[in-house]
Amino acid sequence: MAVGELAREFPVSRPAISQHLRVLKEANLVVDRAAGNRRLYQLNPAVFETLREYFEQFCGQALSAFRREVEKLAKPQKVKPARRSKKEEQ
Repeated sequence: MAVGELAREFPVSRPAISQHLRVLKEANLVVDRAAGNRRLYQLNPAVFETLREYFEQFCGQALSAFRREVEKLAKPQKVKPARRSKKEEQ
């Protein structure tokens, strides 16, 4: 996507969009290519695949831990009978 197209979607200037894209490119989150006198940007699919895998693993572990805790709470609790006083026994 060209900078101009992106700029139309946000309430900031084209130079601001370009500056943000430069930071994203330095972080390897986006890649660009020349198309005539424009630069076209897109998300870096390899990086986002790695992030997706990480979050799937993280969320899977968190959900498993949550499930274990819920199952603990769902188990019936053994209640010890109250001790009767000597007065009640008579």
